[in-house]
Amino acid sequence: MSADQTQLAFDWSCRILSDDGCGFPAPGLHSFLFQPIFTAGGFEFNKVMLLALITTLLVVSFFWAAFGKAKVVPGKLQMIGEAGYDFVRRGIVYETLGKKEGEKYVPLMVSLFFFIWIMNIWSVIPLAQFPVSSIIAFPAVLAAVVYVVWLGLTFKKHGFAGGFKNLTGYDKSLGAVLPLVVVIEFFSNVLVRPFTHAVRLFANMFAGHLLLVMFTVASWYLLNSYMIPAAGVSFAMTVVMILFELFVQAVQAYVFVLLACSYIQGALAEHH
Repeated sequence: MSADQTQLAFDWSCRILSDDGCGFPAPGLHSFLFQPIFTAGGFEFNKVMLLALITTLLVVSFFWAAFGKAKVVPGKLQMIGEAGYDFVRRGIVYETLGKKEGEKYVPLMVSLFFFIWIMNIWSVIPLAQFPVSSIIAFPAVLAAVVYVVWLGLTFKKHGFAGGFKNLTGYDKSLGAVLPLVVVIEFFSNVLVRPFTHAVRLFANMFAGHLLLVMFTVASWYLLNSYMIPAAGVSFAMTVVMILFELFVQAVQAYVFVLLACSYIQGALAEHH
């Protein structure tokens, strides 16, 4: 946790049975609040925005350096870039959309995957120690990008009437239940889908950060209370949670892109 978070969150001097009556400084929503780095004309730029900006620069700079002057015999940086690019292309895009249809969407999906992954991984980086994706605005914007692409492809591929059928599962053979199916499918696809796409990423990162903060603070709290064995257990759990979060961070980037490809595949599929 950063200094500005701890200042908002709790008093580091708290300990069990202290005379001043302060108890365990449990993390909460205050753990996601940051003081502005600077303010200009009502606009506030804080740590989360800075991490998002650094993430953008890192992703662009890395792939520019890796492929800006690509060689037939790749160097180490190009090999790493090709491995990451190929993982998303073959492991996600081709598997979902096929090689022919999927190739044109590979740049978008590679960008989404690495941008989300780096935003997530800040959670375990010293001094940063905060997952950008735990702020709902960032997953919401990325989900909105996918949503616009998906809807655009749906109506471009099928036209207005065909696109409506694609979105609502319209099928005359359903008979009397057709109106109910159309309403449910429309609500599920057009309204719920972008919401769940964003919240799935946000909620996992939000919960993971809370757990990391809780075990980190508990380790210090117990150590400050001279409960060294308990502090050791809490610290061990902190390490376990960091390793688990490293796994979850990559999985969430994978799932977000996999779902994006799945939506596009549905937009391109012929309606029967």
